[in-house]
Amino acid sequence: MFIDSARISVKSGDGGNGCISFRREKYVPKGGPNGGDGGKGGNVIFKADNSLSTLIDFRYKRNYKAQNGKHGMGGDKTGKNGDDIIIRVPCGSIFKDANTGYILADLISNGEEYIAAKGGKGGKGNSHFATATNQTPRYAEDGQKGEELEIEIELKLLADIGLVGLPNAGKSTLISKISAAKPKIADYPFTTLIPNLGIVRYKDFQSFVVADIPGLIEVAHLGKGLGLKFLKHIERTKALLFLVDSTLIPFKENKSEDFDILYNELKGYDEKLLDKPKMICFTKIDAITDKQKKELSKVKFGGKKEKITVLKISAISGENLKKLLDELWMLIN
Repeated sequence: MFIDSARISVKSGDGGNGCISFRREKYVPKGGPNGGDGGKGGNVIFKADNSLSTLIDFRYKRNYKAQNGKHGMGGDKTGKNGDDIIIRVPCGSIFKDANTGYILADLISNGEEYIAAKGGKGGKGNSHFATATNQTPRYAEDGQKGEELEIEIELKLLADIGLVGLPNAGKSTLISKISAAKPKIADYPFTTLIPNLGIVRYKDFQSFVVADIPGLIEVAHLGKGLGLKFLKHIERTKALLFLVDSTLIPFKENKSEDFDILYNELKGYDEKLLDKPKMICFTKIDAITDKQKKELSKVKFGGKKEKITVLKISAISGENLKKLLDELWMLIN
């Protein structure tokens, strides 16, 4: 199950209390104070792990607490520090204060860590408070309380290429052909209900990651369809591949209508998305005639400042897929 948001409560450990104790040994009169310090409370730490791809674990467990520090003991013995709790999250996780919405951290790289709540310091034992005028202090510090907060976690998938298209444009079929990903494929719209990641092997020792985003519809950026929920995953991609169904194109007055819809939806959501390198592919060309293929070559994508590479492909027959991988590799490098 794909879960890309969660709200949890975290609490670091409390520090242990300092100890009030006096040295008591035979033949050692007035040994003085020897109360030890309390141990430090454990931290709550989030760690990015590239083997994870969903926040589903937080659906079943919402409260996380680190271990408290142990209290100090006599004989100048310091209490044991509380154990940290390390919570593993997918790379691309963003942490926000649930009450203010303030962004606390953004873990992108594998192994990157964020200390969400620091453990409380241990209190000092009475041995620290002995002075020339007070040689038998009968007080010690209490340990500090640990931090406690509500955190919202939001996952934005990390990928090199984001596949963008209307429902049934052939995104799932394409990613299943160029990678080992096995998304659901059917001949009806909105087959893809969750983002899918696929690792594409390129030549001998190279690879890149492609993200299949659920199909967008017009006014998706206003909350219609599935688009708004998953548009955020496009933000992390290096480049965008627009997929346009060629079997519908010849029957439309405006040949670039599908692309214009997609372009305007990304613009409505966040104009910065359009600054990414882009490429356009006409899909399913195995299902159209040679005459219709020639019509595709005449389609103009006007109104766009940059020059965009356009390619005609078929995921079923494999036509131009090798060339597509070459173009995508150049797009991200």
